[in-house]
Amino acid sequence: QVQLVESGGGLVQAGGSLRLSCAASGSFSSVNTMGWYRQAPGKMRELVATIASGGHTNYANFVKGRFTISRVNDKNTVYLQMNSLKPEDTAVYYCNAAIIIYRPYESSYWGQGTQVTVSS
Repeated sequence: QVQLVESGGGLVQAGGSLRLSCAASGSFSSVNTMGWYRQAPGKMRELVATIASGGHTNYANFVKGRFTISRVNDKNTVYLQMNSLKPEDTAVYYCNAAIIIYRPYESSYWGQGTQVTVSS
């Protein structure tokens, strides 16, 4: 069974920083694209950033220059370094991973979510 376990959320003042981590565990063949999404109260879940297994990254416009996504493939772990946080960044952040258990079939998995709250 595949699990994505997130950590690193919390409460921070505006202008502060947080680092989220997400590790994939279980029995699988490989992990392809990993990413972070967020959902604020009353809003739809939205893309924050993704990173392919080869390192190519993609960011939402609202985090460019402030957030950095990275990964350690040997550890099946993805990170999100969040700097210059704003109150509007307050949301539940979810990790997502495209995982192959049996080739060539790829499935999408989600973490349980971690709360990020930015106070003004």
